[in-house]
Amino acid sequence: MRWTRLLILVLAVAASSLVGNPVATASTVKIKQFTCAAFYLPTRSIWNRQVDIQYQNSQPVSVHIDGLPVYTFSMAGPVVMTALDNERIQIHTQALLWTSDFRGVASSQGACVETVKNN
Repeated sequence: MRWTRLLILVLAVAASSLVGNPVATASTVKIKQFTCAAFYLPTRSIWNRQVDIQYQNSQPVSVHIDGLPVYTFSMAGPVVMTALDNERIQIHTQALLWTSDFRGVASSQGACVETVKNN
């Protein structure tokens, strides 16, 4: 009788570790959206750039700029560094700043406004 209870307990623990705890394994997905007013030189024009950063469990997993996914990106603290169409882009997510350089031909700087979407 005692072995039966022990066996049931062992099987219950093994089954719960295989299935997983849905509360503990549920991932939280958050999308931070930024609208950045980038002032481009030498044309002296302002472009509103839309930046979406998707986080999963507080880790960035994707970046979209103007609706286009970037091929690759890296994070240096709160700064997202990426490139799109030969434009090297840096977005400081805490200071809310956009900086970019288009191969030395044009450059931009601007302030960003953040909105948070939860999925």
